[in-house]
Amino acid sequence: MAELTAPGGGGTAEAATRAAEEKAFYHEAALNAAWTGTRLAIGGMSFLFGAFAFAYFYLESSNGHGKWLPSSTTPPRAWWGALIMALIVAGAAIQTVGLQRIKGGSKRPWLLSAVVALTFGLAAVALQITELLSLPFQPGQSGFASVFVGFYPVALVIWLCAMIWLEILIMRARAIPDIHFVEQPPTYDETQAVQRFQASLSGFTTVWNYLAVVTFIFWLLFYVR
Repeated sequence: MAELTAPGGGGTAEAATRAAEEKAFYHEAALNAAWTGTRLAIGGMSFLFGAFAFAYFYLESSNGHGKWLPSSTTPPRAWWGALIMALIVAGAAIQTVGLQRIKGGSKRPWLLSAVVALTFGLAAVALQITELLSLPFQPGQSGFASVFVGFYPVALVIWLCAMIWLEILIMRARAIPDIHFVEQPPTYDETQAVQRFQASLSGFTTVWNYLAVVTFIFWLLFYVR
């Protein structure tokens, strides 16, 4: 009887070991994908925003027939653009500080900073939509107007996608007990859930800080320069 049951028991143990190894492999792959995906996203967005930067400097330098920014084109309201930029940059700074708090084991301060960053980001999206609906110039009125109307709709869609990402992170964090950010969780599944959340949060913070830098640069180009 022992000879008959031993192979079955060994097969079950082997299958369980294989399943555990496979689960650990996919968990490690998910962590690496978060890191790699973040960098690939930044690279792709750099090409996208770089196209608008090229168009800006090319059209400004060529200034064919004086159509880059003629006197008939009224510039956008400087204080409105400054407010949008300040909301994005402040939200990124607050989120970065919150990330350091949650890495130190403090979940609730991060939740508060994340909600503030989410509010700032959504407010910036709403203000940008409002500005685009009430511009003092027509989209094709000049080179400046064309680049402006091309860049900011793309930017606000990306901002909105980032805010959806942040909202998902907030909901995921609420499902993780506070103590799991301070002490080792009791099971592998809970440990892996915390690690995947932290990897996604770090990726989001990197992307949001990148978008804040891009927003600041284009604010200088469109509103200050």
